[in-house]
Amino acid sequence: MAAGIKEALIQYCDIREEIKDIRARIENLEEQIKTIEQRGYIKDTVKGGSGGTQHFVIEGCPYPEYTHKKTLLLIRRRCLKERELKLLELTNEVEQYINEIQDSRTRRMITYRFLDNLTWLQVANRMGGMHTADSCRTAVRRFLKET
Repeated sequence: MAAGIKEALIQYCDIREEIKDIRARIENLEEQIKTIEQRGYIKDTVKGGSGGTQHFVIEGCPYPEYTHKKTLLLIRRRCLKERELKLLELTNEVEQYINEIQDSRTRRMITYRFLDNLTWLQVANRMGGMHTADSCRTAVRRFLKET
């Protein structure tokens, strides 16, 4: 369990943050696509024919940019699904490790901090009594160092 819980917690936190980043990138890309769709077609007039006296209207969509962004959006959504599945697997793994911890107090602190994603101050408040953010952080660090 020693190195297992540390590595599982690190991976769990990293993938959770990576998912946030991917979601933000997807949101940004969706906004860019929406802007392209709202702008619609590019319209311009040109002179030509009959010695340059005729006017022609040229309309078009920035198709290469639009398709590139749509393709990138599909790829990022697929990546997000993969990371979410990995996070679910890691959640199960982390919960197993946590359940193997003998000390109830340590189990609760690790659960609050890592699974519930609470700050150390919030962990201390949940723990109640004489707990402080520093005492909770120190207890968890000590536990992880000893395992």
